[in-house]
Amino acid sequence: MAYLEIKNFCKKFGNTEVLKGIDISIEKGEVLSIIGSSGSGKTTFLRCINFLETPDSGTMILDGETLFDAERDKKVKESALRTKRLNFGLVFQSFNLFPQYSVFDNITLAPLLQLKERAKKDKTIDYSEEKQKILDDAEKLLAKTGLTDKKAAYPCELSGGQQQRVAIARALALKPKILCFDEPTSALDPELTGEVLKVIRSLKGEDRTMIIVTHEMGFAKNVSDKVVFMANGVIEEEGDPKEVFDNPKSEKLKAFLTGINNKEGE
Repeated sequence: MAYLEIKNFCKKFGNTEVLKGIDISIEKGEVLSIIGSSGSGKTTFLRCINFLETPDSGTMILDGETLFDAERDKKVKESALRTKRLNFGLVFQSFNLFPQYSVFDNITLAPLLQLKERAKKDKTIDYSEEKQKILDDAEKLLAKTGLTDKKAAYPCELSGGQQQRVAIARALALKPKILCFDEPTSALDPELTGEVLKVIRSLKGEDRTMIIVTHEMGFAKNVSDKVVFMANGVIEEEGDPKEVFDNPKSEKLKAFLTGINNKEGE
């Protein structure tokens, strides 16, 4: 069985079908990139995986555990959703950092709050020891993302690339089983894109399971183990990156790649 297996995810907003039966499987340590035009359903799919939207139908199994079954989970308490979300880390395109907190506090806030909740329920937890582990892990994440010298800075004092790297470190701080990116470079100037992609590429070297919605075709081709092309709410084509990009079979994918290449050649 695949590490993550999603079957028949469907989602409607009003009368508009955004997802029309999405099936995806990912092995542990794989990097899956999802490409496609705006409005193809990529972000909605990512939000469904992260329990920010609820699919109308379908199932999701992660590491042998059924996290979502539409027949069973039509109404789930918010507390249960929060627990399920901890399996995933989501890096948004717009950073979503807390402006009133420093870089270090942005990274440690969620795990420290989580620790407090756990300590209330389990009196055997050594709070001081666990807190120090969180702080030590945050220092390592700062180093991993090249932000050690920005530890005390606030988001308004950072470039867009630095803010996105903080967002990546914050997502990693909760030790998610799968790390998801929603167009992580779309809000960045071209000269800042490379530094964020470099961090994501380094995570692949750690055998980390990732799902990346991206418009960076060269990056998707080089970093991915598998690429999915979505169009009009369905998976139009999927496979090995080299095959998808160099030998596309779907006419829609051919048109999409031609459009991208023409735009980049302007």
